[in-house]
Amino acid sequence: MNEKIRISNNAFIYPMPVVIVGADVDGKPNYMTAAWITRVNYNPPMLSVAVGRTHHTTPGIREHGEFGISIPGEALVAATDYVGIVSGAKADKSGVFETFRGGLAHAPMARECPLTMECRVTQTVELANDALFIADIVAAYSEDKYLTGGAPDVLKMKPFVLTMPDNHYWGIGAQLADAWSAGKEYKPS
Repeated sequence: MNEKIRISNNAFIYPMPVVIVGADVDGKPNYMTAAWITRVNYNPPMLSVAVGRTHHTTPGIREHGEFGISIPGEALVAATDYVGIVSGAKADKSGVFETFRGGLAHAPMARECPLTMECRVTQTVELANDALFIADIVAAYSEDKYLTGGAPDVLKMKPFVLTMPDNHYWGIGAQLADAWSAGKEYKPS
């Protein structure tokens, strides 16, 4: 068996989902790219996203207690990267995407994205550099062309992921196995 070697503890989870966080800042929608996001509760449906305290988006989330999450498809990789590398403090990013709103007044979402969610903050955890926003998913939106049997279809949506520290975006590959099923026939040796 190969010997494990110790590497930097600044390791990342592989891969990380890429999303666009939308928040109203200074009276208009602002979008930023994030990959530090995860689902944190089944019922009620909740997620968390870590956003740098100094990011232009953060005060908007804090002020309104709401934000939008938009999951971009591969065709939006350049626009998604742009809203992640350009600060809303220096450029107006409100026109990069067509803004869509659901029932929450301050949770802008990108209409071009295959899946969007409007979120209401329930808790904020202050970390050393980031604010971890824990939020209820108030509503989710998609289009028929991205659904199979009424549920989002990853092959139709074509989301992409991020790896760090190499800083690459990757497409989603072929299905490997069925979850909660592949291990049913497994026999430990």
